Amino acid sequence: MKKNEDNPLLTKTMQFSVEIVKFSDELVKNHKMILANQILKSGTSIGANAREAQNSESKTDFIHKLKISAKEIEETQYWLELISKVYEQFDVTHMESLLDEVARIVNVIITTSKKSLKN
Repeated sequence: MKKNEDNPLLTKTMQFSVEIVKFSDELVKNHKMILANQILKSGTSIGANAREAQNSESKTDFIHKLKISAKEIEETQYWLELISKVYEQFDVTHMESLLDEVARIVNVIITTSKKSLKN
């Protein structure tokens, strides 16, 4: 099995997941349990699906699993935006920046993988 440190996507998604877990803990401390649960699920699912894609059965399966990560990225962006609009005390700028990096990587991989399917 390839080391995760050698894979920029897995490295970034793990980094993001760690930040989301810490942020979720902060939300819980501030009695925002429902939002904490929502963002914890979607935010950590990004990396879980990216990791699962590494052992996909085919190129099509690989793309499918990364598309699930892309959907989870969108959902997580929604929760971050909502939290920042409703609760000004939470600064989500760093997480939004990390998530944008992850989104760019995922989108490039999906696009490149789709092109290789056509060839």
